[in-house]
Amino acid sequence: MTTQKESQLATAVLMIRPARFESNPLTAASNRFQHAQDISVEAQQEAAVSQFDDLRRLLQDNGIQVVCIEDTFEPHTPDSIFPNNWISFHADGTVVLYPMEATNRRPERRDDIIDDLGSKYGFHVTRTIDLSAHELDGRYLEGTGSMVLDRANRIAYACLSSRTHLDVLGDFAQQLDYEVLAFDATDRTGVPIYHTNVLMNIGETLAIICADALPRDEQKMAVLTSLQKTGHTVLSISPAQMEAFAGNMLELRNAHGERLLAMSEQVSDSLTKKQRETVEAHSKVISVPIDDIENSAGGSVRCMLAEIHLPKM
Repeated sequence: MTTQKESQLATAVLMIRPARFESNPLTAASNRFQHAQDISVEAQQEAAVSQFDDLRRLLQDNGIQVVCIEDTFEPHTPDSIFPNNWISFHADGTVVLYPMEATNRRPERRDDIIDDLGSKYGFHVTRTIDLSAHELDGRYLEGTGSMVLDRANRIAYACLSSRTHLDVLGDFAQQLDYEVLAFDATDRTGVPIYHTNVLMNIGETLAIICADALPRDEQKMAVLTSLQKTGHTVLSISPAQMEAFAGNMLELRNAHGERLLAMSEQVSDSLTKKQRETVEAHSKVISVPIDDIENSAGGSVRCMLAEIHLPKM
């Protein structure tokens, strides 16, 4: 069990540069943000790599360390561009590996990447907690997609879905000394939202959430009260903005101590003037267009970044 104080904001991120990106048919049923494509898989891969490189450069130009790992051609992992679903990194040196619903996503878990973080990049790993055995019982928890972590206050917010199960949440919470705040969330048609990180994100002082996606008033009040009690300014976004990935942002801290809020251009364009002013009172906005990735795979900038909170050697 860990009790070490952890910063909410990472200064380094892991990104996986895709080798065979395409819209994944095994994830489409549970991800209403994902859309089938009428272009070739070669065209999808070309567009994804170009947009991936644009985001990587944007982060590096703004003082964020990017550990960029090339995906392997085999096995075919069409969603490897979203590493935060299979791994998370913590300030006491803990690495957590997660169970994932789609069978063709499970090979994304790579021990060589964890090894490289130490041998090539100087990060210190003290232990690895592997929760992937839950897959054998049909239970899943897809990392910081399934959970939005308030690391400073050790609270894991999670909307339940076919990809996020209470048993695994409990296992995570017990081993990492987190409180779990679980709730139901649905889109405008009543379909469960597949990942928590498309409806909310938590920065150091600002939390952004689509509260309208929480149909049960008592759960909505519990989440909003918790965010306020932990000192966050709460900014509400609409269901339409959520569908444009406005919940899928990530706040980081650069080498100069500046807070940055990374998002896609679609997200940035969806914000109202007043919302923009609120966001910019807390952090600097950085954005880049990744429309092809968003449309094909149903995830945005936050999904592409696994924050590295590990200590340096």
